[in-house]
Amino acid sequence: MLSGALLGFATSLALTAATQTNVPLVGALIFPVGFVMIVLLGLELVTGNFASVMLAGVDRRTTTALIARNLGWSFLGNLLGSVLYGSLLYVSLTTAGREAPTGIALKIIAAAEAKTLGYAHHETAGLITVFVKAILCNWMVCLGVVMAFTSTSTIGKIAAMWLPILTFFEQGFEHSVVNMFLIPTGMMLGARVSFSDWWIWNQIPVTLGNFVGGFFFTGLFLYWTYRSAPSVASTHVSTGVLTTSPTNNVTIAPTAAGL
Repeated sequence: MLSGALLGFATSLALTAATQTNVPLVGALIFPVGFVMIVLLGLELVTGNFASVMLAGVDRRTTTALIARNLGWSFLGNLLGSVLYGSLLYVSLTTAGREAPTGIALKIIAAAEAKTLGYAHHETAGLITVFVKAILCNWMVCLGVVMAFTSTSTIGKIAAMWLPILTFFEQGFEHSVVNMFLIPTGMMLGARVSFSDWWIWNQIPVTLGNFVGGFFFTGLFLYWTYRSAPSVASTHVSTGVLTTSPTNNVTIAPTAAGL
């Protein structure tokens, strides 16, 4: 739940900054704060787990049942956290429903409609587009997870993971957990979006696209690149001692810990 809520905080912060400055790039520069908090706290984000947890299965370190359990509960928890934060933000922005939406609330409404009705207008082409944008999104998100492993310092981890998250957000790619906040919150605020619009034209295709982007484009590609090759035996003639040395000592560990 915490991951969904934290991404909701980051999204509303980014929209606020973009609205106040009228410069969308400012919002993209700020948005990664939510992702940073999630990674540093070791929380469960389903989009990150599409790479890390799935690779644990590929490397035979866990079972299919445990993978399905992790992804299922992560998805549900992220959804509940996102909607919870969205409900609280609705109360804050509308004075408990007594005032009409203004400012950032109008931005959320517009985003909710664009992310559903905008794709529905193009029918099949819309579904293809949202699916591809979701692939591109989680390619970058999961790259941020991996890049956090490249440093042992907190500042280094923050700097490394900031880059791909900024990249996806500024280009308007589709992230399923971000949309778990944006679309239902927009609906609460008055967006002309139905429950079926939300799931058919966004949540389902975006989740599937995020899976493909995270597991295949980041997870498997990096796994194949950095996994250790079989050890090659080498004999030290001078001492007569048989030793083994891996031909590649760089490994991206497919662990389910944190993300």
